[in-house]
Amino acid sequence: MLQSRPDALLDRPATFLFLQGIASPFFADLGRTLKARGHQVRRINFCSGDWLFWRLPSDHYRGSRDGWEAYLDAYVARHAVTDIVLFGDCRPFHVTAREIAKTRGLRVHVFEEGYIRPNWITCELGGVNGHSSLPKTAEEVRALARRLPQPGRAMPSTGDMARRSLWDVAYNIANIGFPYFYPNFRSHRPTHIAAEYAGWIKKFSRRGRTRREAVRCNEIYNAVGADYFLLPLQLDSDYQIRVHSPFLGVEGFMDRVIKSFASASAAPTRLLVKLHPLDSGLINWRKFARASARRHGVSDRLDFIDGGDLPSLIQGSRGVVIVNSTVGMLSLEMGRPTLATGTAIYNMAGLTHQGDVDSFWTDPTGPDMALMADFRRVVLHRTQVNGGFFSHAAIARAVAGTVPRIEAALPDAMVAAARTIREGTEDGGRLAPVY
Repeated sequence: MLQSRPDALLDRPATFLFLQGIASPFFADLGRTLKARGHQVRRINFCSGDWLFWRLPSDHYRGSRDGWEAYLDAYVARHAVTDIVLFGDCRPFHVTAREIAKTRGLRVHVFEEGYIRPNWITCELGGVNGHSSLPKTAEEVRALARRLPQPGRAMPSTGDMARRSLWDVAYNIANIGFPYFYPNFRSHRPTHIAAEYAGWIKKFSRRGRTRREAVRCNEIYNAVGADYFLLPLQLDSDYQIRVHSPFLGVEGFMDRVIKSFASASAAPTRLLVKLHPLDSGLINWRKFARASARRHGVSDRLDFIDGGDLPSLIQGSRGVVIVNSTVGMLSLEMGRPTLATGTAIYNMAGLTHQGDVDSFWTDPTGPDMALMADFRRVVLHRTQVNGGFFSHAAIARAVAGTVPRIEAALPDAMVAAARTIREGTEDGGRLAPVY
């Protein structure tokens, strides 16, 4: 029987247990900074890629997923863990960690890419996306926003795509090249990374042609003043689809939308399907979209692009249909009618269209912009940190913003205990990490 955290831990510094992060030095720099500020920092690696990006003392889990719950429960008790830090709360290892944390009364700090992009990352206590604790109604949003100051302006924190790709390759080469260090590790990704990279190579070989097609489509739409709805696809492997939506994957969502578009919309309105920019190309979504359009009799009113400027496409559309991606935040900020078919932090009356898919084509409901401004304020104050994961400057800014947010969630006694330890150190617990 699991037991709750003893109150005796409150007079000690917090002990942060880091689990899996993203292929980036962000977690290592955050861990180093928390340690410099007097807290205890621990880490469990699950694969060679985790070890490569940690660069600090760590422990290793080499067992199966079946043995993870018992291992972690014993681990947090033995090391008096008070806080768990992880990236993505739906990975199998992390689902178990959240359950144990709930039973033992531990705090869980969940990271994800920003709800608001660019220039922001998500750091939310308890869970993100469908597990978020953000208010769910307009009344709650307005009441909370009234107590919050206007957020400051974000400093630009654009990522480096080349560096992001290099770090991702390094992470996965470490896993492929040294599997015997973690013989039972199985990635949360549904497709083997070698197959994903093969898809990327094929996609890059056609990149010039697909970009030209997207530009040409955009130019035609602008020239003729096309009346269209935008359908931006999400990644089929995304837990937003797999956990927080009623669909088994992108194909089912896309076919449902196209079928509704065929039956409820009228010519000459068009449907523009846009591929996710980080889709590996392993699955030919263009082929699926066209097959669905033929099946439902709207081949002449459907276009598919891989590329294009998303903000301008949103601005020119009559509305945007999504499952639950962060594109919805951008669409609502731009004042466009938005239909979210899955669980999303912004899917509430006053923001998104609350009717069914069929009604969206004929009478799309736009957002209340005052409510959207309040919602954005709440999201920024509660969950967003200026910075990024994929350049050293962006990581430094993200760490500097994350530490105060994390420490604000700690009991005062824990922060005071850490301060006592920190005052005896040489660096004084500065926030900025050293590269």
